[in-house]
Amino acid sequence: MSLALIYSRAIIGVQAPSVTVEVHISNGLPGLTLVGLPETTVKEARDRVRSALINSGFTFPARRITVNLAPADLPKEGGRYDLPIALAILAASEQLPLAPLARYEFLGELALSGSLRAVRGAIPAALAAADAGRQLILSTDNAAEVGLIAQSRSHTAQHLLEVCAFLLGQGELPVAATPPDADNACENADLRDIIGQEQAKRALEIAAAGGHNLLLIGPPGTGKTMLASRLTGLLPPLTEAEALESLAIASLQHHIPAALPWRQRPFRAPHHSASMAALVGGGSLPRPGEISMAHNGVLFLDELPEFERKVLDALREPLESGEIVISRANAKVCFPARVQLIAAMNPSPTGHYQGLHNRASPQQVLRYLARLSGPFLDRFDLSIEVPLLPPGTLSHRKAHGESSEQVRKRVQQARARQLERAGKVNALLSNREVERDCVLQAADAEFLEATLNTLGLSVRAWQRILKVARTLADLAGDAELDRPPSQRSAGLSQYGPSAVTTASQSGMKMGPAGPIVFSLRCRCNLLLRQPAVYRRTEYGISSGDVCAPDI
Repeated sequence: MSLALIYSRAIIGVQAPSVTVEVHISNGLPGLTLVGLPETTVKEARDRVRSALINSGFTFPARRITVNLAPADLPKEGGRYDLPIALAILAASEQLPLAPLARYEFLGELALSGSLRAVRGAIPAALAAADAGRQLILSTDNAAEVGLIAQSRSHTAQHLLEVCAFLLGQGELPVAATPPDADNACENADLRDIIGQEQAKRALEIAAAGGHNLLLIGPPGTGKTMLASRLTGLLPPLTEAEALESLAIASLQHHIPAALPWRQRPFRAPHHSASMAALVGGGSLPRPGEISMAHNGVLFLDELPEFERKVLDALREPLESGEIVISRANAKVCFPARVQLIAAMNPSPTGHYQGLHNRASPQQVLRYLARLSGPFLDRFDLSIEVPLLPPGTLSHRKAHGESSEQVRKRVQQARARQLERAGKVNALLSNREVERDCVLQAADAEFLEATLNTLGLSVRAWQRILKVARTLADLAGDAELDRPPSQRSAGLSQYGPSAVTTASQSGMKMGPAGPIVFSLRCRCNLLLRQPAVYRRTEYGISSGDVCAPDI
């Protein structure tokens, strides 16, 4: 038999379309011709496969060999086709039986010695092979990732000879086993390590409980980056389905090591010099960017105004839709991008508010803040100031605050209420679900609408305020967005449109207003893009129609 067909898988985004490797051996001048839209790395398989076969003790046919990677209009890249090409040549030259090959799919790059190397995109390939009713054979280095797919029963091998012995019925290949669960909490990153900043810690807890986007504003050295790095320690571990989604994306960039804690949520922190392609993905054959690599996890943008404005604005759509679509001339790829965005920034180019440490002019401050567009800032649910620690905090340290484990228990309880009620966290509620689950009393709704009109906030802000308020109620164990019974007599309607500003500037605790006003206070900080109506206060940057522009 001079013709052999073997199944393999390409990789286009998170999809793994089928590729049939066809090999025909005929009379003619000895040589190997590779067709089917291969790129440079695939073309180099001719030399790798020839050396691997010879060094493994097989005979490389001294005849004309034609290798076709079908379908011909599908781009092929990488060394993933080395193993199927080698096996197809052996089958076409009758050094291997053809019948057993139809039950399997093959992936793997060959070393010149015949050893198998890992390939990218093993998880999508294993899923697609299982759906097609076939088992995947690939390198042992990919065992950890494909072992997560129980239904695939993927086999792993270290050398071409092991695969051939298995197909000849002379040996067995191990089935990739599911790696052990990893602890979600990071032992060296605990919330208790942060000195002070109790309000910011509370905001972090709220963000973790509801999946809300959070903006941290404050001078350098106040703990913004440290706070953001603790967020994954507050989040529950990934479910098996979520872990499979996240690792499938990660496998597109590199193979997954066996020691990776696969149940821990991703945390990505790109540098502010990152390009648009690095952040959202790109390339002639599109690869995922940082926002997709953080799928089901946290994307942290430190020094937010230092990012290019067009790069940040490119995040607006995926933050709403949870996916990013990359269109190219020869491909259109959709990557998942459901992330929780955490960002940190300074209030001015010098890093400080107006005072002894800030030598920036008002015009410089305005230009600095203008790097952030209003629609992008509107994607944040919470915005909290992280101020300098009060004098004496370091020299007279009190007992440590709550640990990440203590806060994580409350977060998990709040998330359990959300999943039971709507099947998702509050940040992902649709408009219809917000109307159903975030019902306000008439007086509360009138107050909120009047305040939004005064501050010039959008309908999106209305929805996000209600979602944060719903999360606060879930953390407190309340079924309704209402004050505790002991505070009902206070009445939310007693607060006028400027009450948030008045209370914040006077340092008042806003307990009687319940979750709505707290959520609104956090939302008011997003109006930082209009610095002429803000001033620094003890509780953050507050809005008001009488505030002086003294940032």
